[in-house]
Amino acid sequence: MKSREQRLLLNNFPEYKFIPTAEDDMLLRSFLRKEALEMDAVELTRELIKIESTDPGSWETEIGEYICDYLKESGADTEAYEVEPGRKIVKGVVKGAKAHPALVFICHMDTVVKGEGWTKNAFGAEVSNGKIWGRGACDMKSGLASALTAFAEVAKSQKENAEDIEKLPGTLVFIGTVDEEADMKGSEAAVQQGWIQKEDWVLDMEPTSGMIQMAHKGRTWFELNVEGITAHASMPEKGADAIAGIAFMIAEIRKAMGKVPTHEELGKSTVTFGQISGGYSPYVVSDHSMVTIDMRLVPPMNTQEAEKIVRKAIEIGENAVPGVKGSYKITGDRPPVETHMESGLMKALSESVKKVTGKDPVVSAFTGYTDTAVVAGLLGNPNCMSYGPGKSCTGS
Repeated sequence: MKSREQRLLLNNFPEYKFIPTAEDDMLLRSFLRKEALEMDAVELTRELIKIESTDPGSWETEIGEYICDYLKESGADTEAYEVEPGRKIVKGVVKGAKAHPALVFICHMDTVVKGEGWTKNAFGAEVSNGKIWGRGACDMKSGLASALTAFAEVAKSQKENAEDIEKLPGTLVFIGTVDEEADMKGSEAAVQQGWIQKEDWVLDMEPTSGMIQMAHKGRTWFELNVEGITAHASMPEKGADAIAGIAFMIAEIRKAMGKVPTHEELGKSTVTFGQISGGYSPYVVSDHSMVTIDMRLVPPMNTQEAEKIVRKAIEIGENAVPGVKGSYKITGDRPPVETHMESGLMKALSESVKKVTGKDPVVSAFTGYTDTAVVAGLLGNPNCMSYGPGKSCTGS
């Protein structure tokens, strides 16, 4: 089997016939690191797309090694931390006069699965009609490349001109995370390891359609289970229908969520029932049913208020279908994040956007949930936001 370095060399130079041995890998690795540092953001985006990092699928091992090499070659101090077997978050640091507040670029290295229906190679990074095509081109290999090239420019400058230029006033940090497309364990681990502090300025380069986005709806997940009593369908009065019970509960939750307050920026709280199961035969009263609940909550709603709605719904379902018993567990809990226009990073980023584009930036809410939202929620950090290339609705 060819090593990562050998495959990259052969992908870039298909006419190259010699297959290097394992002992040549260090030289190849050094060559490829130097070559990567010469790439602009567009070229680096294409290289990153060619490294599959699907979640679930190939995961982030290969791309994490590539990025760690890139950071080392730029002159940064590097560190890695294994979140799960084979899945490491990576960090590059350019030390400034002050450790904190640091400017932190945080980007996830994973993408969603390849999916079906591609008319081009999903990992070919083809350029056509002024666009780069490939899995993760938008979410977020292009943002990842933008962050890396900006970071490397500063790191190289500090390394090459250490005696001639002033030290950075503050520290610059790059963090590549894992698992963003699933449970966001990577950004959680970055906080737990102390890689990010409450006073830091934290920016991800998610696709935002040219807008600065800080506010996020909260995300609370429940699993609702209902136990019933089995009986033959010809004698339902001898049983307790778990599916009927859960139907009453679902209806009550939908009704209650329709009445909660809206938010000026984030809009309405919403609820979705993503998966449901129950029973084991068409001719038997169901003795068990389960539904997953995804609530996207806006202030003043929070997980505690959502629990009240679920508990009330269980009570109504149990009264409507005597004999059933409902229970729930919280499987996900992310708080909402509101926009802080007075944030230091918001002001600095807005000024930079206007300087480059000539226009005042639009500030809006992010429709999903990002690594910076995780950081904001865990640390109460008011300087966490998104600004990156690509259309936020694309997410490819």
